[in-house]
Amino acid sequence: MQQQQPQQQQHPNDVTDIIIDDNAPAPMEVEDLPNVQDFEAYAAKAMPDLGLEIEDFQAQTWRIEHWSQQAKRIVGPEFSCGGHKWRILLFPQGNANGQPNDMVSVYLDYANPKTAPEGWHACAQFCLAISNPWDPTIQTSSHAHHRFVAEECDWGFTRFVDLRKLYTADTANGKTRPTIENDEVEITAFVRVLKDPTGVLWHNFVNYDSKKETGHVGLKNQGATCYMNSLLQSLFCTNYFRKAVYQIPTEGDIPSESLALALQRVFYHLQTSNQPVGTTELTKSFGWKSLDSFMQHDVQEFSRILQDKLEIKMKGTPAEGAIPRLFKGSMKNYIKCIDVDYESSVTEEFYDIQLTIKGIRNLRDSFREYISVETLDGDNKYMAEGHGLQAAKKGVIFKALPPVLHMQLRRFEYDVEKDALVKINDRHEFPFEIDLGEFLEEGADRSQSQVYKLHGVLVHSGDLHGGHYFALIKPEKDGRWFKFDDDRVTPVTDKEVLEDNYGGDMLNGLIPPHQRTQARTLKKFTNAYMLVYIRETDLDTVLAPFTESDTPSHLKARLDAEREQLEAKRREKDEQHLYLTAKVITDDIFSRHQGFDLASFDDKNLPATELPTFRVLKTETFYTFKQRIAHYFKISERDFRLWVLVNRQNKTVRPDVPIHDSENSQTMDHIRNNMAARASDLRLYLDYNPDHAKFNAIHADPNNAPIMIFLKWFDCSRQTLLGQGKVFVNKNNKVNDLLGVIQEKMGWPSSTPIKLYEEIKAGMIEGMKTKQTYQQNEIQDGDIICYQVDMTEKEVADLEGQSLYSTVPQFYDFLQNRVLVQFKSRYEDTTNKAPDFDLMLSKKMTYEIMAHRVGDYLKHDPLKLRFTSSNPQSGTPKAIIKRSLNQSVADITQTNYYAQHPNVIIYYELLDISIIELETKKSLKVVWTGRHNKEEATHPFLLPKTSTFADVAEQLTKAVKIQPGGSGKIRIFDIASSGRSQREYTSSEMIGNLAEPAELYAEEIPLEELEVSSNGITEGYKIVNLFHYSREPGRSHGVPCKFVLKENEPFEKTKERLQQRIGVSDKEFVKYKFSLVTSTVFKQPSSVEDNDVLYDHKWAADDALGLDHLDKRPNKVNAEKGIVMR
Repeated sequence: MQQQQPQQQQHPNDVTDIIIDDNAPAPMEVEDLPNVQDFEAYAAKAMPDLGLEIEDFQAQTWRIEHWSQQAKRIVGPEFSCGGHKWRILLFPQGNANGQPNDMVSVYLDYANPKTAPEGWHACAQFCLAISNPWDPTIQTSSHAHHRFVAEECDWGFTRFVDLRKLYTADTANGKTRPTIENDEVEITAFVRVLKDPTGVLWHNFVNYDSKKETGHVGLKNQGATCYMNSLLQSLFCTNYFRKAVYQIPTEGDIPSESLALALQRVFYHLQTSNQPVGTTELTKSFGWKSLDSFMQHDVQEFSRILQDKLEIKMKGTPAEGAIPRLFKGSMKNYIKCIDVDYESSVTEEFYDIQLTIKGIRNLRDSFREYISVETLDGDNKYMAEGHGLQAAKKGVIFKALPPVLHMQLRRFEYDVEKDALVKINDRHEFPFEIDLGEFLEEGADRSQSQVYKLHGVLVHSGDLHGGHYFALIKPEKDGRWFKFDDDRVTPVTDKEVLEDNYGGDMLNGLIPPHQRTQARTLKKFTNAYMLVYIRETDLDTVLAPFTESDTPSHLKARLDAEREQLEAKRREKDEQHLYLTAKVITDDIFSRHQGFDLASFDDKNLPATELPTFRVLKTETFYTFKQRIAHYFKISERDFRLWVLVNRQNKTVRPDVPIHDSENSQTMDHIRNNMAARASDLRLYLDYNPDHAKFNAIHADPNNAPIMIFLKWFDCSRQTLLGQGKVFVNKNNKVNDLLGVIQEKMGWPSSTPIKLYEEIKAGMIEGMKTKQTYQQNEIQDGDIICYQVDMTEKEVADLEGQSLYSTVPQFYDFLQNRVLVQFKSRYEDTTNKAPDFDLMLSKKMTYEIMAHRVGDYLKHDPLKLRFTSSNPQSGTPKAIIKRSLNQSVADITQTNYYAQHPNVIIYYELLDISIIELETKKSLKVVWTGRHNKEEATHPFLLPKTSTFADVAEQLTKAVKIQPGGSGKIRIFDIASSGRSQREYTSSEMIGNLAEPAELYAEEIPLEELEVSSNGITEGYKIVNLFHYSREPGRSHGVPCKFVLKENEPFEKTKERLQQRIGVSDKEFVKYKFSLVTSTVFKQPSSVEDNDVLYDHKWAADDALGLDHLDKRPNKVNAEKGIVMR
């Protein structure tokens, strides 16, 4: 048996809309099911309809005599179904973890997997029933479905039924006989082999090869880039678009800085690769950071910005005009009078169409809604030039449709009651083919057919706050449909393209008749949100097959060379087991090393020392390796020895033994294994001795070899502890002798008092007994002796008064507890007084000492510094660090819990007042929008918590320059949650009640508004809300403000005052669209025309005049961050 299965194992579908929380399958209730021998009727009742076509149905009954004497594992007779051989596999005593138990295990087994053709599979739905041979209504059954493959050729139920139940009559249900009677029983298998039109039904996708199965590969998801992947695949499969992108000249470009080249590379890899393609380079070329790849964006916005950028890049190249030729159509907005011959119209170009789907049955009805006509009559008549107020019809009609039509289905809309965007999951049908001729204006060019064929469906599964995107695309005119789901591409059926993505209600799964749970009506949350149709007459052009010459030769050459490099790296990795790594420490490296041992290898608070590293064939001889070292360091191979470093038991890493010339013919692998205790890397010390006479004199007595010891000097004035090379000493000499060697080495007078310590290991730095010998001090090869000038009590007191270290053990304690802290300015530094810098601190230091160290570095009063901790994962600011006397750097940085080489960041602010005083004040930021509703600057204030907003306004007048000719009065406010109106603060309110961090806005009240409000004028004027948004009212940006409306003033005139109010240039202002956004009922914003009189609208408190335009403010984060591509 291939696998031991739990009670029931089934593979979930790839995207599952609903998960039923019922523990199916329960054993069938007796009265629910007919006689087991009535095969067709029993199967119909016991096996739910899966909505799939049945290729074959068979049932087989296996009679088992002498049940109690059966072996542990038995198989029934083979039977055929759907061209495959099947049998029942039975464990009468159970099969749970191989232990006999009280549960019967029964499975459906594929009878001959070893003789089946390679790559075989069978999709089967089955039911297994155990019944009484003389009364087939006494039975127990369970059903499942499975894709049978070589790796999983049996499937079923490990805990099928309790054996005791089979021996007991179910008298509660009127049954007088047990299932097993006279030690006999029958087991029946009901098998439906189902058709698998795509070849991937119930596939587990282990070892699935998209390229082999479909000819296409997927795109890797960077975190939340599935929305981008689905659009890129759609554009890639629009061959005309791909060819145009390839025509942009990019020879000298750098991929991470050139959007065009990065996109060409993604397309080329999709064409040629056998593996999923990465998009990191492409998103880098947009100027995105890694965080942007974890934010889902609007696909329509992404598509338009990408096309805009490419259109600019295509100017002056053979590809110029390709994007408009593919995607650009035009429509006419018109108002036509009913009783007089007058029409006002404006033609707009579009690259995609947004269609309403809420409450609309299908695509054709959405188009009808799009061009529906509104009648302007009664109070709402149109002011026609030269004709006065007239009844009129207002609408939009298409003038020309493009070859490729991108339709955005409005699945996300603003819900006024919830004051939020919501996802619309209504059912909305779309066809494989649609004739759009009826939606063109009368005079449109009808010389070509307006029949469009479905080419792509972009699908969103989930809700507003998350979910997943994938694409269903038909890349070839007469080809089949595929699902592009990030890194996987699979064939799909027509039902998966259309029906599965209409949305609407669904039954809660497929509920068998016996199940107690009632089906609940739920919305499908997997549905289409963008459709791509191609005009039938343009299919051959748009999807023209791709040829070798369509790919630029420079791109091919460049990417093939990169592929070669990757292949070489892969080979290197594959051959890694043939090599070992050797790292070499020199005296020069030791002289720059401040830490334990001769170099840092695995200090968890510091990066490892950078050492010359060699990749060495394990079979290379030591003689050859030594020649390489001599060549690398440009020294003679007679002038040095190499010592092997070993891990001592006390966790230090020290030179142990030199490699002698007698080892020249040995392999490097032999040396590593025999001399370095099988360390993964071979660590070596280069013992350079160019003075042969001196070296030979020291090593003259083979029976009394000298000891090689290393020296470190602790320089108290510089607070450094650095390597000073090595010396050879006689083990029988006194340690005292070393003092003269050190004095000579350092150029110190012979009277200089010196203290010696041995660096045994971290936490064990001991003073040496200078009157004893090296042997009595237990000194051996590779040991480290540290020295310092012995200081007077006054010198020690001076150092300790500055929180500095005066002895070797103190400094080693600092080294053991040191942590490299990156200090960064908390806010953007415009003064260049707050640089980013690193300080090496001890974890034992207090908050005060840390503040002093930072203050010393910045030349700033430590009491006027405020620190903020950082998030260990993201490195972003976390919480303000309260000044506390007993708090250590370890507490502040949480370095006790860090993994290796932590990135410890502390943010700081330079304050104008002491941090002690700060605790009685309130910090606020006020964004000044001036007279023209522009975010001019942000002004920080630190005021007593008892200050009023009148005090804030007074401070603000000192900080901003108010030009003469205005009201000179300031209004302070924040923005309502809808983003459409201001919440004004009165001058007497106190700032202490504001939440942290407080971000407020302030503007100069316009004269016009002041005159109306301060004089109590209500006749002839209304003060209303004004706000900015992009495409949908829910996507507000900028700062809302107030605006005065005048009685009887047509909007044409209102616009002039409006432009003056917000101070926008003519060139920009023509791009603005205007709408009336109401919040009383759920309705779309109504567009405002030149002849409308806004004063006449019955203004509710939350109604607003909306200005629809792109958010062009630099570096602003919108409620939903706009997509930026450089």
